[in-house]
Amino acid sequence: MNVDLNSLPDDASLPKDIVISLVDAVEVKYREKIHYLEEQIRVFKNELFGRTSEKLPESNPYQLPLVDIDDAPAHDTIQPADDTIVVPAHRRRKKGRKPLPKDLPRIDIIHDLREDEKRCGCGARLSRIGEDISEQLDYVPAKVRVERHIRYKYACKNCEGVEDDGPTVRIAPPPAQLIPKSNATAGLLAHIVVAKFADAMPLYRQEKVFKRLGIYLSRAVMAKWMVQAARQCAGLIELLQAEIRGGPLINIDESPLQVLKEAGRANTTQSYMWVYCGGDLEHPVLLYQYHPTRSGKVALDFLSGYQGYIQTDDFAGYNHLGQQMGIVHLGCWAHARRKFFKVVQVRKKHRSRRVNPKGLADQGLGYIGKLYRVEKEAIQLELNPNQIYQLRQEKSKPVLESFKDWLTTNQPLTPPTGLLGQAIRYTLSNWNKLIVYIEDGRLRPDNNRVENAIRPFVVGRKNWLFAGSPDGARASATFFSLIETARANGLEPYGYLRHLFEKLPVTQQTEQGLKTLLPLNIDPDLIAIDRCD
Repeated sequence: MNVDLNSLPDDASLPKDIVISLVDAVEVKYREKIHYLEEQIRVFKNELFGRTSEKLPESNPYQLPLVDIDDAPAHDTIQPADDTIVVPAHRRRKKGRKPLPKDLPRIDIIHDLREDEKRCGCGARLSRIGEDISEQLDYVPAKVRVERHIRYKYACKNCEGVEDDGPTVRIAPPPAQLIPKSNATAGLLAHIVVAKFADAMPLYRQEKVFKRLGIYLSRAVMAKWMVQAARQCAGLIELLQAEIRGGPLINIDESPLQVLKEAGRANTTQSYMWVYCGGDLEHPVLLYQYHPTRSGKVALDFLSGYQGYIQTDDFAGYNHLGQQMGIVHLGCWAHARRKFFKVVQVRKKHRSRRVNPKGLADQGLGYIGKLYRVEKEAIQLELNPNQIYQLRQEKSKPVLESFKDWLTTNQPLTPPTGLLGQAIRYTLSNWNKLIVYIEDGRLRPDNNRVENAIRPFVVGRKNWLFAGSPDGARASATFFSLIETARANGLEPYGYLRHLFEKLPVTQQTEQGLKTLLPLNIDPDLIAIDRCD
């Protein structure tokens, strides 16, 4: 390597050994910089052309590599297998086509022989001894229809109303509507909402679909309906927020959103959709909120008066949340694992050989893998929170202690600017938040719950790109909240929204009345879609 001698002190009086040590220091510095830049290039290449999956291939400790590797274990270090092989119990997936749902309507189409074919060669008539049935799935395109509400009028032909203090003509009251004086039924509104926010179909595409059906329904009208319908659901959103704040754990995350026509802001300014997950384990609640800023004050206002656990990533805006009285801040092991995985993912090929040697990053992933195997065991055994706590104290706590020793030992030996150094530093700096989850069996080791909840929004954003106005962004937050909470509670989104839009106009606007319409209080059988025509 060529060393820039101009960076050395211009002093001929320095001893030779000091000059050599300075040269070595400069060389080490340059090597670290080159290593860092090479890693960054591999990171960028992997983001462009590599796999996005974070799943590691399972390795067999008894499988020898095809080529000799310096770091591979010697042959005599591999323990011979026992004569007895224990195969864990498992369920074998049945091959072949899955049966069609039994609740789908069936249309029987009879295929019979001709009359002349029902006679045997001996002259006797054939007898039917059975039947062979095969099923095929058919699809009937969407149908549109018009509901005519006919209201009869009544009047007195005897006195023509002069003897009555009431109105001369009496007529039945109009039906209650979610959007007064609109020609949209609850079914149409539910379809438009689900198509956009559950199936990621922008309104301009829905406009084309309706046009193919012979209906002109402009995107401007549909957008207006979305805003009006969302305002009618404001009481439900307040109740969902109260459910989340009831504890014991709130997961928080946010994602960028472009909103047009924001007062005092350019259309290119970035806004955010915040997502909160909470509620009990059996009835989870997901709440979306639009805000023009990513400031931690947004989450702080939401948590005002809250007592319990919160779980987030390492975004600096969340750091002050754990300092609030009564709030305990959890970290996310998925984010810590991701940083170690990135080292493995972009690792330089070892001397152009096909197999990479195991390194420190693999050891770090091994420790984290042990922690998640404990969580998998708890799920398989269907343990309650108290049992999960005991299992973590028995198995996870020793792993965490060993991992902490491993991190502190290797941190001084690893360049801090490299990917591995960043992974170790991230884990150590968040250690106190990462180990909180073993204190309570109701807690989770990672923030994947809310990250999975924000994924439908991200998929939709790739299709409709932006919200046309702040009102539109708030409407999006409302319907994402209702749809994703319904899904989390086992409800079909269209069936739930149609039920909601039908019942909301006639339900008493009280807390108790609105609670009956929350997704976590709805029986799935009550809103099952009637697929029989």
